[in-house]
Amino acid sequence: MAQPNPYRERLSLSWWLWLPSVAIAAALAAEVKLGAPGSATWVAYLVLLPLTGAGLWWLGRIRIEVSNGELRVDDAHIPLRYVGEVTPVSADDKHDLLGPYSDPEAFVVQRPWIGTAVRVEVRDDADPTPYWLVSTRRPEALAAALREAQASITR
Repeated sequence: MAQPNPYRERLSLSWWLWLPSVAIAAALAAEVKLGAPGSATWVAYLVLLPLTGAGLWWLGRIRIEVSNGELRVDDAHIPLRYVGEVTPVSADDKHDLLGPYSDPEAFVVQRPWIGTAVRVEVRDDADPTPYWLVSTRRPEALAAALREAQASITR
């Protein structure tokens, strides 16, 4: 049974991260322009600015989705029947889960520009992964969507 309101989120970069990145690319292009002769002066802008935009877009390509009985994070997916406890994680707790309390077998999708996350327990005896730790801007909404989707499956 499909979930009535699927959850979708894209972990794109915040607008304030684009500004300094594009400014640095423009400054580098200006440096190249100063030393380039003739009509080649604009080549650095034509190369660096689109590459910077493509790189920033690529960094924000990760999608999170709860639909069709699965949790999908980028290319990884787990059926909801194997999802155990779902816990929203604050920025401080995320720092701890990525550092001193981390499990080397955990599946982690971490974006440093997103402070909060969700910890999803994995209940599959065939899977050595104890939990997924996934960055999200809306941890409570993602946790609620997972719980709602699990409840709709068990009905």
